[in-house]
Amino acid sequence: MAQANGGGPTGLPLSGVLVLEVGSHIAGPFCCTQLADLGADVIKIEAPGAGDSMRGHAPFVNGEAGVFLRVGRNKRSIALDLRQQAGKEAFLRLVDRADVVVENLRPGNMDRLGLGWSVLSVRNPRLVYTAVSGWGRSGPYADDGGLDIMAQAMSGIMSITGPEGGDPAKAGIPVCDLACALYGALATLAALRARDASGEGQLVDVSLFESGVSLTVWEAARYFSTGEVPHALGSAHQSGAPYQAFRAADGYLTAGAPNQGLFERLCKALGLEGLIDDERFANNAARFKNRPALVAAIEEVTAPLPRAEVLATLSAAGVPCSALQHYDEVAADPQLAARGFFKETEHPSAGAVRQLGNPMYFSEEALPMRLPSPRLGEHSAEVLASLGYSPTEFAELLEAGVVAEAGAEVPRAAH
Repeated sequence: MAQANGGGPTGLPLSGVLVLEVGSHIAGPFCCTQLADLGADVIKIEAPGAGDSMRGHAPFVNGEAGVFLRVGRNKRSIALDLRQQAGKEAFLRLVDRADVVVENLRPGNMDRLGLGWSVLSVRNPRLVYTAVSGWGRSGPYADDGGLDIMAQAMSGIMSITGPEGGDPAKAGIPVCDLACALYGALATLAALRARDASGEGQLVDVSLFESGVSLTVWEAARYFSTGEVPHALGSAHQSGAPYQAFRAADGYLTAGAPNQGLFERLCKALGLEGLIDDERFANNAARFKNRPALVAAIEEVTAPLPRAEVLATLSAAGVPCSALQHYDEVAADPQLAARGFFKETEHPSAGAVRQLGNPMYFSEEALPMRLPSPRLGEHSAEVLASLGYSPTEFAELLEAGVVAEAGAEVPRAAH
């Protein structure tokens, strides 16, 4: 893949788009990871001395944070103090050239810095300004800080996650952070498309809370249709059965047979033909109502058998099924290997870094890993030189602490 001036590649969908990332942790940065993977030149604006908080989270490889090594890929980093006037001036010169600003600072912080939407949109009317927050820019929660676990709790996700009858649990991944990041990237692309037609940028407002609520389509259908409040069902489906994880002798597998044809195939494959004419399981609604008895009957067959044998039997019968994999199995999965999903970047400190691929393919081609995750301030001199700063001016900014270069000490979190 050819490389264009300024760090953006040629031949990718967002080639030539300049994005300024002002943020930390997951939602804003992961939004920008999508834009960077698609070819945008993403310049990450970080505070000198500390940088993105994810730089301080274990595990570490040769002093580099493992999560940041993945979320920071395909980006450049400039360490710039936006609290100092000289830092603001450098940022505004970048804004003059930018297509997009993505920020997920605590609500109001960009405005207090004098760098919010109302200022930047006047300076660059074509700018798309994507604001990522916990609760959104309006409403009674707007000024509150919000993390993924709060969004999962308030959205109802925690109330339907975990074992049936057990304590509430959060999803294993930061689902509200990540969903908000994807909505942010999608909305940013839509705003860029609208700008192509109108010539004007706009403000994009996405929140963790609403992103989480938007995913609860099955729960909304049940509550809005019947008034019934959904609850946790473990691995089971919200309205269909059998459709969940089942025990085998050496692990778990999943199988889904939510319609009559698949249910009969499953029963015949497992030697459970008697269930087909059992009134408790006569249709999908009955099977869901009597799910504990149905699961017990199925696991009476599957639990003593090796997982691979059960999967082979169900697969041969045309019943959708899979192993329940742990991450060592995911990392060695032959489907992912065949599609080249895992990539590698070479980091100057961490060495070879195995990257999670991007699931978007274009004309059957995977998106490339162009750049390793940047060290804090790695591109400070390069970016400021592109704005016309002389070596002498850059040295003065370094001396004043307005900018920093790679190698600055980063605090490490204990976890």
